[in-house]
Amino acid sequence: TWTVTDGSGNTATATQVVTVVDNIDPVAVAQDITIALDANGQASIATTDIDNGSSDNCSLTLALDITSFDCDDLGANTVTLTATDGSNNTHSATATVTVIDNIDPVAVAQDITIALDANGQSSIATTDIDNGSSDNCSLTLALDITSFDCDDLGANTVTLTATDGSNNTHSATATVTVVDNIDPTITAPAAVTVNVDAGTCATALTNVTLGTPTTADNCSVASTTNDAPTSFPLGATTVTWTVTDGSGNTATATQVVTVVDNIDPTITAPAAVTVNVDAGTCATAL
Repeated sequence: TWTVTDGSGNTATATQVVTVVDNIDPVAVAQDITIALDANGQASIATTDIDNGSSDNCSLTLALDITSFDCDDLGANTVTLTATDGSNNTHSATATVTVIDNIDPVAVAQDITIALDANGQSSIATTDIDNGSSDNCSLTLALDITSFDCDDLGANTVTLTATDGSNNTHSATATVTVVDNIDPTITAPAAVTVNVDAGTCATALTNVTLGTPTTADNCSVASTTNDAPTSFPLGATTVTWTVTDGSGNTATATQVVTVVDNIDPTITAPAAVTVNVDAGTCATAL
């Protein structure tokens, strides 16, 4: 307000508007930071995390263009910190937010039983052993042993390792029990026909050549036995051959042993006899 006064004390006033403006931009100062994802694969930041001493001649507010991060943001991310003062003057600065994952995955394994095939082989995959392994982001699974054969019959310890995208790892062990459920095979020797032993109506086992059966197994044959008697009677006798593998699986085949009697009997006639004819005849009745 302006006031003018004359010599007699008369006055008059007029007003003038003085407008104060702020043309000075604030100064945004940002700093690089590293943040870790949580158990849910999430992380967030505030302006206070990035601000490194932003200022203005009056007052300012700060804002970030990105505040939330997840597993897709692992590594370096550029964020922009913008300072705005009361006159809407702005200034921006960028910073690098490095997102890391320090949380190990969790490997969960389960015991399984597998059977060998006809070639004595078997294999497993991670899906067979995995029992709900997890991570806050994503993971891959690996096994230290995937193939098994006859040498592995019984309990085997395998290790399941879970690795996430940040190379954090965790391992768990499981027992893989390898069994052999496949029976061996056997072909009995050919049928045998033998003569009775002299002076008997039978043939001793020691005088019978049974032969050798043909056997096979996907692993190995443990034993081959038969139920042949110590003496074979006249006629046909069935011999059962049994093959057993290392896991106790069995198979049988039969062989017929026929005993025949090709030995003629022997006879010696009584001594010669001299008799007189019957009376009144020229012969002697028996």
